[in-house]
Amino acid sequence: MNQDENVIELDGLSKSYSRFRLEPVTMSFKQGYITGLVGPNGAGKSTLIKLIMGMAVPSSGGVKIFGRRMPERELEIKERIGYVSDECHYYEHLSIGAMKNVLAPFYSRWDEKQYSQLLERFELHPKSKIRSLSKGMKMKLSLAFALSHHADLLIMDEPTAGLDPVFRRELLDMLADFIQDDTRTIIFSTHVTTDLDRIADYIAFMNKGSLVFCDSKEEIFERYALVKADNSLLDRDTRGALLGIRETSVGFEGLSADRKEAERLFGGFAHIETPTLEDIMFYTAKGRSGAHV
Repeated sequence: MNQDENVIELDGLSKSYSRFRLEPVTMSFKQGYITGLVGPNGAGKSTLIKLIMGMAVPSSGGVKIFGRRMPERELEIKERIGYVSDECHYYEHLSIGAMKNVLAPFYSRWDEKQYSQLLERFELHPKSKIRSLSKGMKMKLSLAFALSHHADLLIMDEPTAGLDPVFRRELLDMLADFIQDDTRTIIFSTHVTTDLDRIADYIAFMNKGSLVFCDSKEEIFERYALVKADNSLLDRDTRGALLGIRETSVGFEGLSADRKEAERLFGGFAHIETPTLEDIMFYTAKGRSGAHV
């Protein structure tokens, strides 16, 4: 598989629960890049990852990983995946060392030396019971296991949850090092957009169970615009051109998904700048009804 080929392909993947529905998702994840899966809490990010990992049964659609269909080739596929989640999926009554003895035989490329180095780096003791670890330490343990078998694909669901700011930055640096091998791929789900500002190549944005877009970070920042101007510029046409609006007593701020159209509509009467990922997430979720301050 060469760089720019798709590591994961989703075809109409959906899931229905009694109070939530993940609308059909068709998208792909390219090899050799970090894709950030971003959106508010409850947007469907974790549901999508569980479907990719075979931890939930889809209502419709299918998943291909490394060109092979899930779940028919599940064991073969998962041997090449490192999975990190903010939920603990290990036997908590076991020690770290005992849990490693359970996991290691499933991976033909398990690297005992690397595993030991990661435990030392993360200040984890093999004899510690998993149930005695804090949420942040459990996340470090999950990361140690995921990075100890030379995975080709890292799938990370809210991996910075519970981490202190110092280790949070260290984790992002580790991921940047991991991706230096352009045969490796990372999917990174988070609602903290600053995690992705530093390291993501592509951004997939989800909201209310739907995929809004999946594009390169550069394309997103070129396309979207943050508009700041006097409230007198808001009328039916200008409101309709903005995805979301926040109004205050001194003016408004709004998000446009078409920078050129925003420049045409507002001309020199507005200040137009590049939004952050947080701006895009906030205004898309808020909608045109806006917020008044």
